[in-house]
Formats: sequence, C-alpha cells, structure tokens
Amino acid sequence: MAESPKIKMDEKMKEIMTGYYIEAKTASETGKKVAWITSGGPVEPLIAMDVIPVYPENHGAMIGASKMGGDLCERAEAMGYSGDLCSYARSDIASAVIEGGPIGGLPKPDMLVACNNICGTVMKWYEVLARFYNVPLFIFDTPMCHTEYREESKRYVKRQVLEYIAFLETVCKKKFDYDVMAEVGRRSIQAQQLWQAVLDTAMARPSPMTAFDGFYHLALIVTLRGTQIAVEYYKDLLKEMEERVSRGTGAVPNEKYRLMWDNLPIWYRLKWLSRKFAAHNACLVADTYNTAWCRSLRYIHSEDFLDSMAEGYTRMYLNIGIDQMADTIIEMVQKYKADGLVMHSNRSCKPYSFGQFDIARMVRERAGIPCLMIESHMVDERSFSESQTETRIDAFMEMISSTPH
Repeated sequence: MAESPKIKMDEKMKEIMTGYYIEAKTASETGKKVAWITSGGPVEPLIAMDVIPVYPENHGAMIGASKMGGDLCERAEAMGYSGDLCSYARSDIASAVIEGGPIGGLPKPDMLVACNNICGTVMKWYEVLARFYNVPLFIFDTPMCHTEYREESKRYVKRQVLEYIAFLETVCKKKFDYDVMAEVGRRSIQAQQLWQAVLDTAMARPSPMTAFDGFYHLALIVTLRGTQIAVEYYKDLLKEMEERVSRGTGAVPNEKYRLMWDNLPIWYRLKWLSRKFAAHNACLVADTYNTAWCRSLRYIHSEDFLDSMAEGYTRMYLNIGIDQMADTIIEMVQKYKADGLVMHSNRSCKPYSFGQFDIARMVRERAGIPCLMIESHMVDERSFSESQTETRIDAFMEMISSTPH
C-alpha cells in the first residue's frame, strides 16, 4: 500500500521531548522543582514558577506505544489494584514502584497537582502517589458543568486558583510573579490557537494529516503549554501542514472517505489502525481528544488569564454533559465533512465512554452518519481483539462505501 511522505516535524518533536525528559530527570542537579500534574490540570502557574510539569498520563501513552502496558498493568493488579481501573493509573503506579516503562520511570516529584475535570480516578491515583513519594498534593476541584457554568461554580473555582498559587509559593519558597504569569498565559493561548489552526488544515481535501498524526504532535500542547518552545513548534508544524495542503499532499493516498474519532487513542495499535483505515481509503480527519486542548479558547482571555482560567479549566470536554458532547461532535462532523464516526469504547476512561451509545444515537439521528464502536483499553493491550476489531472496521467501511456521497 502506498504511503504519503512522512511529516518532517516528527523528528523535531522527538528531539524536544527527549530534551524535556532529560531536563526533568536531572532537575535535582539543577535546583529545579518537578510537579506531577494531571493532563487537564492548570499547568500555566507551574510554568510561571519555573517548575517542570510532568504528566503521568503522557508517560502512560508512552508505555502503551511501547507495548509495555500489559506487563505493568499486570504488576499493578498483583499489588491489589483492580483490572477495571484506568490503565494509565495502573501502569503509572506500577512504573513508580519498579522504575519501569520506556524511560525507566518518571523523575521523583516535589509536589503533585490533581484536577478532577477529566475524571474522579485521578483523586485516588494521586493520593496513592503522594503517600508513596511523601510529597504535598494539591487537589483542584472543578464542579461538573452538565448544562452551564453557574455563578456559584465560578466563585468556587476562582478561590481555588488563589489557593493553588499559595500552595506553589509554599512549596517553592518564593513569591508568585503575576507579570510572568500574564506572559505565560499569552503564550498558552497562542499555542492553543496555533494547535487549532494545525487541526483545521484537515478541513482540506485531501487532509494533510490524520487524527493519528495529531495524537503524536499533541504532546507539546499538553506538556509545555505556556512556553515559547510550544509556540515556535506549532508555528513550524502549521507551516508544514499548509505546504502539504498547497501541494495536495494527503496523509492517506487516494483519500475517499473522511472519518472522526472519539475518545483516547489506542496507543499500542495506532499504526495498525492507521493502516487499516487507510487500506479502505479512509482518513481520520478529526477527533474529540486532540481538539479538547483548544476548548478553553472559548473562555480564557489573555487580558485576564488567571481570572478566566477558572472557567476554561472547569469547562473541559470531559467535564460537560452528554448533550454538549453530542453538540460538539456534530459541529465537528459538519466542519470536517465526516462520513462516519469511530468511537473507542474505552474501558479505562469511564467519563469519556459511559455516554457514547447515547451520543452515537444523537449523531446518527442529527448528522445522518453511521457510528462504529471499538472496545479496548488505551494502554493495556491484553484487552484488544485484533480479529474482532478488523471485522468491525471492514463491515463499517462496507456500509459507508455503499452509501451515496
């Protein structure tokens, strides 16, 4: 099967992330502090305090991509953790104990920051880590926004922003610089805008990138949001995507069908899934996971970043109601002109997966496109059935190909 030219910025991403982990691993030698933070947590205050943010979920993705998830999850289960728990949590806890994984475990944290805007599991997960490493834990609590962001919620979360700053001042033993914070906020917004612009190049036909490409290039908007490194990287990536569009270079040769992806990636099967869909001339042009990191742009403003940050982090994609999720997906289906929706029914991520059957029904009824459900864990490869998934994809693509476009 013919393949499109490789994205040149892939190597730059590898170089930046290698340098990032080296800096984090050697932080004790340079006098910098390290904070482990949940992927949906407010990272900008850490950047403003010159603290290195480290993400156990990102590490979990690396574990999955390295096909080490099954063994580490099994070790966690032997320690007494249920196999029904998030595979990020299981693989990370096991990795911490044995210093395992593709990079020999993460650097020891000086503090932990858990924000429950992505799930409730992170609360107990980070409590386990806080006991294991004997370091302070800050919990940033965000009420669910099923329908709207209420005034009471606004006041509650804004108070926590101030408590978060006080926590950082105590652990770091220095005052918070609000001028530096304002600049970090501006860079964070700029990086998010650039990332959205990169994703929007997929509106072109053929699309210059797939959602699978996005899963790889997402790393910086998560780990280094608020830094100039992220801003410059996404400027260069956007330039490359625009050049591919102008040349008519598609991520999938002979792109005929355009699909959307919902939920986290299946990290240990990204290449297999990418090739499987490409064999049907289908391109995954958009997804809810990559775009989640741009969602706060609707609410956060550079002129009052800290103040508006409370709303932005509360209204993350996984902290809203099912109806809002369905509205978001339908908007994306129309924007990217998708012919079908592929949903990863992710046993690891309950908030992302519980409402999928209702969302699928609403998408079918309102957008008029078929939906495919793939069941798995995002990191634990023991849960994946290749033959069953292949059969479902083939049947799904046969249904789409027989529908007039």
